[in-house]
Amino acid sequence: MAQDIFIVGVGGTLRAGSSTEKAVADVLEHAKALGASTTLISGPSLAMPFYSTETDDRTDEAKTLVEALRRADGVVIGSPGYHGGVSGLIKNALDYVEDLKADERPYLDGRAVGLIASAWGEQAAMTTLGMLRDITHALRGVPTPYGCIFNSADKSEERVTDTANKLQLVAKQVVTIASAMRG
Repeated sequence: MAQDIFIVGVGGTLRAGSSTEKAVADVLEHAKALGASTTLISGPSLAMPFYSTETDDRTDEAKTLVEALRRADGVVIGSPGYHGGVSGLIKNALDYVEDLKADERPYLDGRAVGLIASAWGEQAAMTTLGMLRDITHALRGVPTPYGCIFNSADKSEERVTDTANKLQLVAKQVVTIASAMRG
């Protein structure tokens, strides 16, 4: 199903192994099981200077992010909910998509985008997911029908199992839609 499909995961926090980073990594593992190739860009790799249109100078991290997104058939974006929205780290990384504006496939055009939001409560995760959907639309991406939210404060076995199932669904939708869009 996913032969030659390349999925890029972007997300997490500066804390190594954050629940959001783990969730994005889990989606990528499911995508691999479906036959896609994947790469994860997270944590310290996202600690880039504020995006600026005033200069073409880019750090190695920014170049890596932009080149991976340029090649991507699908993208998985995960953000923790910070004060009712996406984290500054993730928003800044997504601002670098502007560097794709003159490409044959500008921005995230023609790419399936799976979205994940985590927070210490479902309400905060839902507002974060909504912002991720809005950003994806603004960048011409195609959000998957299902977006995963989870309460990272809930460490119960039931929540962990439920989230694992949701992440598997996100992976399936990203790979399926990316494959269909590739033709």
